[in-house]
Amino acid sequence: MSNPKTQKLKARLPRGFVDRSAADIRATEEMVAKIKAVYELYGFDPVETPMFEYTDCLGKFLPDTDRPNAGVFSVQDDDEQWLSLRYDLTAPLARHVAEHINEIQLPFRSYRAGWVFRNEKPGPGRFRQFMQFDADSVGAPGVGADAEMCMMFADTLEALGLKGQYVVRVNNRKVLDAILAAADVVDADQKLNVLRAIDKLDKFGEDGVIQLLGSGRKDESGDFTKGAGLSDRQIEVILGAVFTDRIAVEYVSESDASPAELASSGTPAGGTAYLSNIKLCDRLIRNAEEEGISTEGYEELKAIAVLVDAAGYGPDQIRIDPTVVRGLEYYTGPVYEAELLFPVTNEKGEVVQFGSVGGGGRYDGLVKRFTGRDVPATGFSIGVSRLMSALKNLGKLEGSETLPPVLVTVMDGDADAMASYQAMTQQLRQAGIRAEMYQGNWKKFGNQLKYADKRGCPLAIIQGSDERANGEIQIKDLIEGKRLSGEITDNVTWRESRPAQVTVAAGELVETVKRMLAGQAEDRARAAS
Repeated sequence: MSNPKTQKLKARLPRGFVDRSAADIRATEEMVAKIKAVYELYGFDPVETPMFEYTDCLGKFLPDTDRPNAGVFSVQDDDEQWLSLRYDLTAPLARHVAEHINEIQLPFRSYRAGWVFRNEKPGPGRFRQFMQFDADSVGAPGVGADAEMCMMFADTLEALGLKGQYVVRVNNRKVLDAILAAADVVDADQKLNVLRAIDKLDKFGEDGVIQLLGSGRKDESGDFTKGAGLSDRQIEVILGAVFTDRIAVEYVSESDASPAELASSGTPAGGTAYLSNIKLCDRLIRNAEEEGISTEGYEELKAIAVLVDAAGYGPDQIRIDPTVVRGLEYYTGPVYEAELLFPVTNEKGEVVQFGSVGGGGRYDGLVKRFTGRDVPATGFSIGVSRLMSALKNLGKLEGSETLPPVLVTVMDGDADAMASYQAMTQQLRQAGIRAEMYQGNWKKFGNQLKYADKRGCPLAIIQGSDERANGEIQIKDLIEGKRLSGEITDNVTWRESRPAQVTVAAGELVETVKRMLAGQAEDRARAAS
């Protein structure tokens, strides 16, 4: 009797997956640590959701259809319910918020890094498992939260050593919807083709986009892409509304323009100038009014422009750009995308710009699927592997307790006051002090202090109209104030205690905050000894 041949199991890696080396893991950890440090500085906290979710929780945001294995990896549980590996990190966050909506503090500012899975055909640079790093603010209805996301995105890229080699481009879905309406584009398929054409501006240039908006475009290989079939009038309406190069050239040719209204882009190409974000928004609004286009989306973009300008970000870092197209069903307001500007050689041997490493925007309808009520939200996602590839290309890659943030409260909602609050917040961050500006409903000041108390904020910065007029700010020591309210029973002890609130000149903000935080640190050290 012969012995059966022993068959060896063939070692093989599943298609679309990769093994990670120690160098890759360490490089990822180094990069992720730097990203986390920026998010923590902005007052965001980590949260983690499981890799599996019930398939129906992923809802209409499945990549292809609602079939359990179309685009996602799914298994059936012993109770016959379908479970799927998460496709992204946002849908699980929406489920988490909805499930704990009565327990968590809104605005809920969180970040998470984790693996996501796509059951799609793999290809060059296209994997079935990859890491994303997300940050989201849920429960913040104003575009101030979107502006802050863009600033945090920019600060993250700066912290990774990419100064002058990136731009965060910002648009608004309301702008695109208004332009389509003004151009009388009503058919759903035609809308989709128009938006796809606009999205190809960087790749094909204005002439290529005009072809895609019209009858179609033939590439160098002879392949033909059918166009959206718009008329010349419709095409002109769209081009005039979204192509900022046209707007900038037209603007600086007018008598009221001056060189001071332009800001150097700082891009590797050099020599390019961009209209300041606020001036650009003014022009976009004026153009929209002249063409009968709704200005709601443009007004929101200007509000973002005012805040990022007050915080010291120019158009070389954060740029209003009406050509940004993202998530055709997903996003409901501002959208933003981070693009790296340095050249690389692609798989075909062509020298191209590196391109996008992440993006996001406002998605006010996602949590509502679970709660039935409006829960505003905005956030962005970074492609960790793609960003790490960029840092390697540039040679930039080779457990202590974190205090809650100082809270800059909001006493007045007009534009000047909001810009002042945003500037103060940024001043603290630039000094290495973790800080956030309150993004909830500012009209009830008591809610802001309750929010600070639940967050454990050490200090609150307060500036009403009287203080602003006098060039002063109030700094409330929330830790000391809580201790005094619980421990002091007589006036003598009160007079001898450290003051729980001080009024100082606005220019002394950073110095005073540092001193008060140091006093709190000394108290903690004494208590621990």
